[in-house]
Amino acid sequence: MDEERRGPARRRAQGQLEAQVLAALRAAPGPVTAGWVRERLGATLAYTTVITILTRLQGKHAVTRERVGRSFTWTAASDEAGLAAHRMRRVLDGESDREAVLASFVSGLTDQDERLLRALLRRTEDVPAEHGTVPAPSPQGPPAAGPPESPAGLPEGRGR
Repeated sequence: MDEERRGPARRRAQGQLEAQVLAALRAAPGPVTAGWVRERLGATLAYTTVITILTRLQGKHAVTRERVGRSFTWTAASDEAGLAAHRMRRVLDGESDREAVLASFVSGLTDQDERLLRALLRRTEDVPAEHGTVPAPSPQGPPAAGPPESPAGLPEGRGR
C-alpha cells in the first residue's frame, strides 16, 4: 500500500550516490563510520549499500579508511571533480586509440571550455612533474590575451 502511494522507486543518476557520500564525508568533523554517513544521507539506505559505495570510492582513491577496533572510519580524499576526472581517465584507458578519443573530446568543447583547457595545460608546463597537480583556475577564468597557442597539439580552429 505504501508502495502504491509513493509510486515505483526511482533510480538515482549514475554517480549521484557516490557524490552524496563524498559530500557527507567532506562535511564530517573528521574520520567517521559508515553508520555516521548513513545517518547523514537520511538513513533510507541499507548499511550494506553505504559500505559498498565507500568501498568502491576507496578503489577509486576518493576515500581512505582506517581500522578502528573492529570497524573502519572513512575520510574523503577527493571531491566530485576528482571523482569525475577518475571516471574520464578510466574511459580513456579503456579505448585503444587515445589520440582519436582526445581529439573528439577537444573538438566538442565550447570555446570557453577550450580556453580553460588551454590555460590549464599552460599551467601544467610550469608545474614540476613530481607535484602532479594542476592549480585551480581563477574564478575569472583564463586570461583573455590574444589567440591561444596550441599546447599538446590541440586543434586551433574547429570551424565554428
